[in-house]
Amino acid sequence: MFTRDDAEVTGVETVYDGYFKMHKYAFRHRLFSGGWSEVIEREMFERGHAVAVLPYDPVTDRVVMIEQIRVGAMVAGQSSWQLEIVAGVIDKGQTSEQVAYRESEEEAGLQLESLQKITRYMSSSGGCSESLDVYLGIVDAGKAKGVHGLPEEGEDILVHVLSREEAYRLVENGTIENAALLLQFSGCN
Repeated sequence: MFTRDDAEVTGVETVYDGYFKMHKYAFRHRLFSGGWSEVIEREMFERGHAVAVLPYDPVTDRVVMIEQIRVGAMVAGQSSWQLEIVAGVIDKGQTSEQVAYRESEEEAGLQLESLQKITRYMSSSGGCSESLDVYLGIVDAGKAKGVHGLPEEGEDILVHVLSREEAYRLVENGTIENAALLLQFSGCN
């Protein structure tokens, strides 16, 4: 098994520095057949690390989802407004748990009663450094309603409350395309 010591970065160049960042990395790595690779160059999309929370009410067996416009879906020819779970980027000095509580209030107007970590995954490790911590947040779904978000961030977020079964059907029929939400519902029925 290879370890981190079996790969090395030989150079980094910033190719874009805007809302997101892109760096070109030069690296080499050990080969399965022995020896080292030649230097390889790859651009890497750098957006930081993030948190996603599925607000769930165990008393009523309902989930809270949010809907907002997503330029990536629009450009890909999908529905521009996507059903998702609460999510946000981890700012410097914050823990993923702090972000989960903050984003639940900002995006859905909900205070989490408790939080349970489900998993951590890399969104697309071949070209993006982002990792995502995924949580289940216990809420009172009866308090979920309205439009939320931070106007200064261009957010216009509509809250939806669905039964767990109804949300799962939306996963099965392809209406829900959000990776973090799909992970939450894998194995549910």
